[in-house]
Amino acid sequence: MRVLVAGFKHETNTFAEHRADWSAFERGEMMPRPVHGSAMLEMIASVDLSASGFARQAELRGWTLVPSLWCGAVPSSYVTDDAFEKISDRILADVRKLDFDAIYLELHGAAMSESFDDAEGELLKRVREIAGPQTPIVASLDLHANVTKAMLRHADALVAFRTYPHTDYVQTGERAAELLERIVRNGGREECSVERLPFLISVSVQSTSVEPARRCYQLLEKLDQRFDTVSSFCMAFPASDFEECGPVIWSHGARAQDTVAMLAASIGEPSQWRLNALSASAAVDFALERAAASPCTVVIADLQDNPGTGGTGSTTGMLHALLDAEAGRVFPRRVALGVLYDPVAAARAHEAGLGQSFDGELGEMLDTPAGPSAPPLQGRFQVTALSDGVATFKGPKMTGFQTQLGATACLEIDGVLVVVASGRIGTQDRELFRMVGVDPKAMKIVVVKSSHHFRADFDELVENTATDIVIAHSPGLFLADPGELPWKKLSSATRTRP
Repeated sequence: MRVLVAGFKHETNTFAEHRADWSAFERGEMMPRPVHGSAMLEMIASVDLSASGFARQAELRGWTLVPSLWCGAVPSSYVTDDAFEKISDRILADVRKLDFDAIYLELHGAAMSESFDDAEGELLKRVREIAGPQTPIVASLDLHANVTKAMLRHADALVAFRTYPHTDYVQTGERAAELLERIVRNGGREECSVERLPFLISVSVQSTSVEPARRCYQLLEKLDQRFDTVSSFCMAFPASDFEECGPVIWSHGARAQDTVAMLAASIGEPSQWRLNALSASAAVDFALERAAASPCTVVIADLQDNPGTGGTGSTTGMLHALLDAEAGRVFPRRVALGVLYDPVAAARAHEAGLGQSFDGELGEMLDTPAGPSAPPLQGRFQVTALSDGVATFKGPKMTGFQTQLGATACLEIDGVLVVVASGRIGTQDRELFRMVGVDPKAMKIVVVKSSHHFRADFDELVENTATDIVIAHSPGLFLADPGELPWKKLSSATRTRP
C-alpha cells in the first residue's frame, strides 16, 4: 500500500496580535522548517513527530510512503490567507497525482486562517474532494485540537495525543497507522461516536501528569483495551474564537458508543477542572520560601506569556516580580528566566561582547485582554554568554529537534540570569538554558515561559511536583481563564466556567 504523508501544524490564538505568514513557517523556531518530498522522510527520521511513528509502523507493515509537504509554525493569531493557500496548494498538488492508496496527515487541529475558522477542516475537505470517497484518510491531532464536524466528516479516522506535555508524538502516529490498517481490513471506516463538552477547560489544569487529567486518560486507556476501540479526548485550545471551540471526546470501533458514554460520565463533571494559579508576586514569594527549604529547584511557569499558546514571550511581569523580591540577591546567579523574546536586546548583547555590560531595556509592554502588561525592564545588563540560538532537544518532547532562534544571550541583572533570544519558543527543553551556559539543575528558581510542556524535561529537577512547580499569572496575550476573554463567535453556553 502506498500512503501519501503530509503535515500542517499551527495553534491559533485569535486574541493574540502577531499572525503567521509563510515566513513564520520558514523560521524553524518551535517546529522544523518546511520540508517537501524526500527531505520530509529524512526530517521525520531525525525528530520525534507523529509522522515519525506513522513512518515506523508503515515500514513494519510494508507500506510505501509518498512524501508531500510538512510544515509548522509557532502559535500565534491567524494564519494568513497567503500562507494557508500556499500550504494547501503544495499538498493538493501532490494529492492530484493520485499515486497512492491512502492518506495520512499530521495536523494540529486548532489552526484558523484569515478566511477559514476551521483551517484543518477546510484542508481535509479539499483533500477529500480530490482523493474521492473511497480513499482512506487518517489524521493525527494535538491534544489541544478543537475538533470540528468537518474534520470528523472528511477524515475516516482521527486520533490525538494523550499526554500534556506532549511526549507521545510517536505513539500517536503509531495509533494512526493502526486505525488506517483497521479501515483497510474492514473495507471502510469504523463506527465513530462523538460527544462535545459544554464548557472550556483552562490550560492551567490540563497537564496529564497531575489530576484530574491523569485519571481521565488512564480511564481512556483502560476502556480502549476493554472494548477494542481507539479513542481520543481533546481538552481543546481555549483561545480560538469560533463556534466549535471546546473539548471533544470521540472513539472508533464497534463499541465506540460504550467507550464515549463512560468517558463522558467521568470527564464531563465541570467542577474538577477549576482554575488554579498564583499572581506573579505570590508565585515568587512562595518559590523563595520553598527554595530556602528544599535542596532542589523550584520551577515557576509564566503561563500567560507562553509562545506555545500564542503569547509573545516578551513580557516582563515575572522578571519584575523576581527583582522586586530581590530573588537574585537571595540566590545570586541561581535564579534564571527564559526564554525571553527580545531580538534588539540580543543584538546589543552580541555587539557589547562576552563579559561586557550595557545600559538598556528588556522586553516590551503589551495591551492584553486583561489590561497592560508590565513595562520593559530598564537597567544595566552584563553579558554572561552568547549563542547562535541553535540547540538540539535532548529531553523527551520532540527529541532531536534543532532550534533556529538567531542571536541569543544570557544577561545578568541583580543576580538574575535571563535567557534572551531573537526567536519565539516555549521553554520545553533544558537545552534552551544550557546553550547559554545556564544549568537549570544548578538553579534554585527557574522561571519558564511555558504552560506545561516544560514538565517533560524539568520535572526531575524538583523534589515534589505538587509543591515545587508553580503556575503563575502575569499579564500576557494568553489568558489562563477563558471566561475572561472577549469572545465574539463562541456561544455563551460553551464558555461557562467550571
